[in-house]
Amino acid sequence: MVLDFLRKTQAAVPERKASASAKIVAWGGAGRVAWSPRDTVSLTRNGFQGNPVGFRAVKLIAEAAAALPVLCQDPARRYEAHPVLSLLNRPNPAQGRADLLEAVFAQLMLSGNAYVEAVPGEAGLAELHVLRSDRMSLVPGADGWPAGYDYVVGAKRHRYPADIICHIKTFHPQDDHYGLAPLQAAATALDVHNAAARWSKALLDNAARPSGAIVYRGVDGGGAMSEEQFERLQTELETHHQGARNAGRPMLLEGGLDWKPMGFSPSDMEFQKTKEAAARDIALAFGVPPMLLGIPGDATYANYAEANRAFYRLTVLPLAQKVLAQVAGWLSGLTGDVVDLAPDLDQVPALAAEREAQWRRVAEADFLTEGEKRRMLGLPERPEGA
Repeated sequence: MVLDFLRKTQAAVPERKASASAKIVAWGGAGRVAWSPRDTVSLTRNGFQGNPVGFRAVKLIAEAAAALPVLCQDPARRYEAHPVLSLLNRPNPAQGRADLLEAVFAQLMLSGNAYVEAVPGEAGLAELHVLRSDRMSLVPGADGWPAGYDYVVGAKRHRYPADIICHIKTFHPQDDHYGLAPLQAAATALDVHNAAARWSKALLDNAARPSGAIVYRGVDGGGAMSEEQFERLQTELETHHQGARNAGRPMLLEGGLDWKPMGFSPSDMEFQKTKEAAARDIALAFGVPPMLLGIPGDATYANYAEANRAFYRLTVLPLAQKVLAQVAGWLSGLTGDVVDLAPDLDQVPALAAEREAQWRRVAEADFLTEGEKRRMLGLPERPEGA
């Protein structure tokens, strides 16, 4: 009878519907690797503010690209003074050109996106400001193109028209509106490097080895400690034998307790090589030669000068040319003055030898006209009568 009652009770439970997608949902379980979040705020905190390699790589790229001299020209002439150049040189009362561009390049490295706001004035554009990418979100229109941008700070939201925001982004193969940051590509290496740093700190706190173990043998060589004895021993260790203040204090053992010192084998200390490998992966994601970051074990370049030249040629210049070209096109559409902005390669110390050799080759090429030589060197056409 009792069994029949239980069967009836179970049969009376109402049927529950399950989602059709429940069968394909992957549930996380114990034993999985714990990775840090991949959002912009978490990546910036862990990879830039909390990691020396990521911090130095971002600063190195942003400062080098922002320090490049900028040329303003059109197909007919090169301008020494121009409204666009003046606006870029003094974008707002709090920043100069280098400060503004450094913020743009740093935002690209950290989030893959950089947003520049144009502030209109009485006689055209008055100011330029870089907005934080973690606060900005794109509002797509009916056709999929940006219809505006929302800037959110706390509970406040401001909607910007799409035309006064210059959205610069890196290539992302799976996102139509946002770029992929080098910091995201380096996220796994950053986690490994940070974990190795925390492991090193823990080892240093314990003199790079576990101090040892207390073995209880009992009066007759066997048995186990009582709960009271265990609590007393643990309290004694925490009170008198832990921390820097108690370093070196001798330990008094009684009642069958024996001290067994312990240490790590050399293979247990291999985490340092893992940390250096992770540091090289971070540098690789950003395009910075490890030699420039002081990472040991890298011999790709013959010397520091070669590494610095490759850094400018492969990382800094392509990024600066991309950003300046997009900013120039955006400003030309707002002001009506069609100009090009580009880095002045002749004033980059790291490329001095290359530029000198190129000028010499072009000057000695008798089969080229003057106009062709000027175009090869990135110069505008010679003005008439000059």
